Amino acid sequence: MNYFKFITFLSLVFIFSCKGNEKIDLEISKIEGKRIQINDSLEPLAAIEKIIKPYKKNLNNTLNAPLAYNLTFLSKNDGDLNTALGNLMADAVMEQVNPIIKKRTGRNIDLVLLNHGGIRSDLPAGDISVKSAYNLMPFENEIIVAELTGEQVKEMLKYLEKAKRAHPVSGIKIKAKKNYRIIEATIQGRKIMDDSTYYIATSDYLFYGGDNMKFFNGAVNSIPSDYKLRNVLIDYFTKTDTIRSQRDNRYTRE
Repeated sequence: MNYFKFITFLSLVFIFSCKGNEKIDLEISKIEGKRIQINDSLEPLAAIEKIIKPYKKNLNNTLNAPLAYNLTFLSKNDGDLNTALGNLMADAVMEQVNPIIKKRTGRNIDLVLLNHGGIRSDLPAGDISVKSAYNLMPFENEIIVAELTGEQVKEMLKYLEKAKRAHPVSGIKIKAKKNYRIIEATIQGRKIMDDSTYYIATSDYLFYGGDNMKFFNGAVNSIPSDYKLRNVLIDYFTKTDTIRSQRDNRYTRE
């Protein structure tokens, strides 16, 4: 009797051993669980280590290969409303994604908006690698372009006003008072018009409401870029010999 026949046999025995249509009440009396931490205290298995060693070496060579050189240490906390690192990421999105959107729609991206919390590491001075991009953006977020009306863009400005954080932006210039109240904003050097629409590149996480960015709800249109933010950074680093990003006046307060 093979395994399948044996299981079938046991199932039939169980079914026919029940008395007619008599109901059998079963209930769970106890559940136990145990947390097993996976950390450096676990000893690796030599056989497994031997198998993965050549793959690990090849992967590390790829991840650690230098792509660009960064002149100074960059942190997402080195500024009030704009930082050199945030500016770098927003400008990279503008430069890398705009040609894709232009080809698909015939329009340019007007501005970029990312989130401060999405920057997951600093960028050290020296050689910048693929691993650096993974450290900055370990998530699988993709860039999506939202078409918003001028009124919706002003809702975005109200959000930034309340956030009081250095959310990375590009293509927009914002001036705020000491209390963070925004008093002036221009997109590509022009005043924001209620009856115009604007193409805003952001991450899919934010587009779908992440960080409470509800102003993306009801977007006139959305255009996928099929471009992960991490890959944007990798491609930007690959073609950039020396990174010279710095704080500027794109978002400031008195």
